[in-house]
Amino acid sequence: MKKTRRINLISNKNFESRKTSLQLVEKLEQRGFIISEKYDNNAELNICVGGDGAFLRAVHKNKFPSIPFVGINTGHLGFFQEILPIDIDSFINSYIDGDYLVETISLVDAEIHTKKKPYRLTGVNEIVVKSIRSKVIHLDLSIDGNHLEKFSGDGIIISTPVGSTAYSFSCGGSVVYPSLETLQITPLAPINSKAYRSLMNSAIVPGDLTITIVPETRYSNSTLIVNDGIEFKYDNIEFINLKMSNKKIYRLNFDRNMYWNNLKSKFL
Repeated sequence: MKKTRRINLISNKNFESRKTSLQLVEKLEQRGFIISEKYDNNAELNICVGGDGAFLRAVHKNKFPSIPFVGINTGHLGFFQEILPIDIDSFINSYIDGDYLVETISLVDAEIHTKKKPYRLTGVNEIVVKSIRSKVIHLDLSIDGNHLEKFSGDGIIISTPVGSTAYSFSCGGSVVYPSLETLQITPLAPINSKAYRSLMNSAIVPGDLTITIVPETRYSNSTLIVNDGIEFKYDNIEFINLKMSNKKIYRLNFDRNMYWNNLKSKFL
């Protein structure tokens, strides 16, 4: 009995994405695949059509599934979305032939401890701790219980390796190869004066270390947590612990050199 091969197709609603999705459905069904109208946890592949924002929304909405993703880029930057619509036929052939690698993407967890209860967030690119209304904030930063600095500035970005080319990079952070299990601490507009001394550059630490951020008491109700661009506000924050998550997501790679080609084409 022939095995049913099912694929989840997740798409933006703009014209280019809808047009590309229709082409995908037609071509995949011709090759014997079933395309799910709703997200199916038994599918073998997630195809995301859109830009990087569409990819991040799909991952969060579907709670970091173990089903691997591949992205068709109808957006702009497209670091996660690596296949162009004109290459759909080549992509389908390579997928059927098994001519690809499965990459593991590491995530970052944040435990936000308030006076009443803890909350938990998981990020793909980064989790940012800053003040509401972009005011200067003062944060104590420790790594595995070792106090590093009393930060003063706009905030702190904790980014994953795949997130190193996102918000962190635009704020002067380093590019980190995706397979490295590390987290990067990048300051947002740090203040360095006679009154305040903050690290001016990013720091890369092993992912199994716990990064602890403690807002000054006066900022416990004015601290904003931004997870992959989505804002969260919690009252009476006592401290925030961040470390590499036990959760992983997976992405298909059809070109071993894609990362370096992407890096050059997007930024140079």
